[in-house]
Amino acid sequence: MIHNTQPDTIPSSQSDAAPSNTPTILALDFDGVLCDGMIEYFQTAWRAYCQIWPGADQSPPDSLAPAFYRARPVVETGWEMPLVLRSLLLGTPEAQILQNWGAIAKQLVVSEQLNPDDLTAAVDGTRDEWIATDPDHWLAQHRFYPGVSDRLARIVNSSLYTVIISTKEARFIRQLLHQHNVDIPDTQIMGKEIRQPKAQTLRYLSQQFSQKTGSDPSIWFVEDRFKTLQTIKTQPDLATVQLFLADWGYNTASERNAAHQDPQIHLISLEQFSQDFDTWVM
Repeated sequence: MIHNTQPDTIPSSQSDAAPSNTPTILALDFDGVLCDGMIEYFQTAWRAYCQIWPGADQSPPDSLAPAFYRARPVVETGWEMPLVLRSLLLGTPEAQILQNWGAIAKQLVVSEQLNPDDLTAAVDGTRDEWIATDPDHWLAQHRFYPGVSDRLARIVNSSLYTVIISTKEARFIRQLLHQHNVDIPDTQIMGKEIRQPKAQTLRYLSQQFSQKTGSDPSIWFVEDRFKTLQTIKTQPDLATVQLFLADWGYNTASERNAAHQDPQIHLISLEQFSQDFDTWVM
């Protein structure tokens, strides 16, 4: 059952079917597709780490941030970020983290006597305090990928209906977009507040469009998490959604290779993203 947690977003005037090489609805993830928040991730993770392991030196080793950036794709939920730092500082090879993170994370939780809820509270509390005390500094830790803001502005200013689906709070997405002179209606930014899987949001958009126009939309969804796309492609009612893995986002070489071999997922480059839609599907 679809829970109508989203606002009434699809304009009824958009009733014409789009050509096969152009989407009717373009859905975009935010972090890892439009915006690179890696610096913020590391700083939040390190501040939380120092709370969880109070004896830690307040200044991280110079090599830690680059290693964290390379390992970041294994993180599925925020509470894992301090664990990635712990694993790296304990000397776990990066290759092992990338290949076997699930088992490594579980072992760390047990050996360090940790609770995921406590880790979540440390990460979220650190971020909330940072935002509350210095929101401008927090926002400054994010940057848009090269050429993305210009491309997004062109798309938004066209007749194409564009939606952002993200686990970041919508208010921060709006601020970051505004800094780059991109204005998207609030109803087209579906952030953390939606509190449902992205597949559910795509399903809602499809059903809403069909109800208003009497035709099925052509939805294209760009995401940087390979597992998210794998989940969506297994759902029969979303079989017509064109799925794109952003190769510049938070994913690994093995995931990009798997996407390249998957007939249901299109691997897209940053160069392609900045070009016309007919270059996206090869």
